Amino acid sequence: MRHLLRDTAFTTALATGLALVGVAASPVPAQAEPTRLYPASALVLAVAKGESPAATIDRAVTLSCAPTPSGTHPAPETACEELNAVDGDFGQLARMNHSTPCTHVWDPVTVTGEGVWKGKRVSWSATYGNTCAMNAGMARNTVFGF
Repeated sequence: MRHLLRDTAFTTALATGLALVGVAASPVPAQAEPTRLYPASALVLAVAKGESPAATIDRAVTLSCAPTPSGTHPAPETACEELNAVDGDFGQLARMNHSTPCTHVWDPVTVTGEGVWKGKRVSWSATYGNTCAMNAGMARNTVFGF
């Protein structure tokens, strides 16, 4: 009983002291209504010189598509639309345009897409013989147009 009385006296003194310095002793506010969550769609897209994804990165951008297109990609809205059209399957974006003439000089370029697409981990890469072949393969999309 003595401990209960002392604890009650302490609580009363603390509340009085807080009131004197202008701090209201109020109950903890209820948690706010949770915001609507979207599955994550955040990617790092890169172009590297060499035959492997671990090659020297020449340029890279970020692309986030949910809840709204954003990132350092120069055209995030268009890139997200293109990825949505193929449900994030980078392989469907990489269609070789055979009407574009390219030399057969071997100067490999590797493009990668890493991150999360609609909540699922993705890791994709493709190696092209040279920059011309890469541009021909990606001619119909802007995802790697940076």
